[in-house]
Amino acid sequence: MHSYKIDKKYSKPVAYFSSEFAIHQPLKIYSGGLGFLAGSHMRSAYDLKQNLVGVGILWKRGYYDQIRKEDGSLGTDFRIKYNNFLKDTGVKVVVPFLDRKVTVKVWKLEADTFETAPIILLSTDTSENDAMLRTITDKLYDDDKITRLAQYMVLGIGGALALEALGFTPDIYHLNEAHPLPVAFWLLNKFKGDFAEVKKRLIFTTHTPEDAGNERSDFDMIKKTGFLAGVKPETIKHLWASDEETTFNHSLVALRMAKLSNAVSKIHGDVSRDMWKSAKDICEITHITNAQNKRYWADPILEKALQTNDDELLMSRKRELKKALFDEVADQTGKVLDPDALTIVWARRFAGYKRADLILADLKRFKKIVSNSKRPVQVIWAGKPYPLHWEAIDTFNDIHKTTLSIPNCTILVGYELRLSRLLKQGSDIWLNNPRYSREASGTSGMTAAMNASVNFSIGDGWVPEFAKDGENCFVIPHLDHNLPLEVQDKHDVDEMYKILEKKIVPMYYNKPKEWVKVVKQSMIDVAPAFDSDRMADEYYVKLYNAE
Repeated sequence: MHSYKIDKKYSKPVAYFSSEFAIHQPLKIYSGGLGFLAGSHMRSAYDLKQNLVGVGILWKRGYYDQIRKEDGSLGTDFRIKYNNFLKDTGVKVVVPFLDRKVTVKVWKLEADTFETAPIILLSTDTSENDAMLRTITDKLYDDDKITRLAQYMVLGIGGALALEALGFTPDIYHLNEAHPLPVAFWLLNKFKGDFAEVKKRLIFTTHTPEDAGNERSDFDMIKKTGFLAGVKPETIKHLWASDEETTFNHSLVALRMAKLSNAVSKIHGDVSRDMWKSAKDICEITHITNAQNKRYWADPILEKALQTNDDELLMSRKRELKKALFDEVADQTGKVLDPDALTIVWARRFAGYKRADLILADLKRFKKIVSNSKRPVQVIWAGKPYPLHWEAIDTFNDIHKTTLSIPNCTILVGYELRLSRLLKQGSDIWLNNPRYSREASGTSGMTAAMNASVNFSIGDGWVPEFAKDGENCFVIPHLDHNLPLEVQDKHDVDEMYKILEKKIVPMYYNKPKEWVKVVKQSMIDVAPAFDSDRMADEYYVKLYNAE
């Protein structure tokens, strides 16, 4: 399976199951942070020469292509993707689904193609299947519930069968979120109902406290689809049935079947343990803070400037990178931005709790900040809403309409790996303002910091493990998150404006040496603590090799 020699330190064979992998711009099989995290994990597994194989799905139409309609508002386009750099393994496996048999074709991304751990990618788009079954692997996070369960079965059961056919026998099956959960039942069937054998092989990473990320299903539907991989329903009732739960909770079942589980930041660990405190018989929930692969993300010239303490090179390179981003802005929007002006970027998945439009809450005050001719501030937004999340799409479109008449503010489409890199390299400030305790990790700020962009953030997710307010970032203090949402929002936006007006803007324009000092300290502090080499090592030490 591997083209590289395995380091003895990481010799235990591990299969890493994930619905998303953000590996390279042409391989569009991801939606956002979960995929970015998995992609960095695969890169570091390659760098550390780990005996790890990724297992994912070859989404024929990806998540969706984000386009603009005639009026500039958000549009979705589901285009067929072609990936001739993938290897046809010649392997096909069969997954029972409802009363059908689904043929799953197995492709492989070789380790040396993009310098990652090898990844097998599964597809039902093959001649043995009829038109309906071929579409199971069409779209990431299909909105049809039955199709989505089928996708989880293809990933979990199909992935396990594919590994078996390819001769790779994992000691550990790592579930990156609960989407691949059917592999746990496949293992239970394989070991003839021995839960202890399953438990010692299963690791579960939980990524979010949000309901949408902790899916529930009707148990009759679970039984009918074949989700249980041949396991008798009555033998697993204790995994999902309790006084609190009346439906099959995927995350809860994963917590009960796994040896260990991890949250993705220290705060998220506390939130997760509190969230599941009333659930009986779950595994320990520890935390391994997410990270991103510096080799892939960091601009080498910026890194050279930091290592040689060359402030002139650092800032001249930053200006070049801002101009590259602004070429993209001009191409998409017709707006020409100033590479010498302070540039703020808000870019991530559009979801209500992330509050993309918070900075616009007091439009009069916002316009005063961005229209100061002596100390101008430019603001760029980007991000992909779920294609049927109308509230998030409305927020995107409202930002578009609001900024049309503001020459130095705009919103971009196509938030994928390429644009993400441009935005991180071309921004001065990376804005992150979710409601406190809702952001499990928030890794985009890590890669921004690697590229001389300063974090301006709520103290949530990974940020408290990094932040020295005023030294390597700027932190928006939060109120008690149990207060009414409108109270939290008003407080947070007022604090945001104050920090911009009193600290960030004056430092950038009036104290350039202090600004460069903050930028450099940010770059120094983000690595190695938040380079995914640290994270990939911790998974072996804390989870995979744990007894």
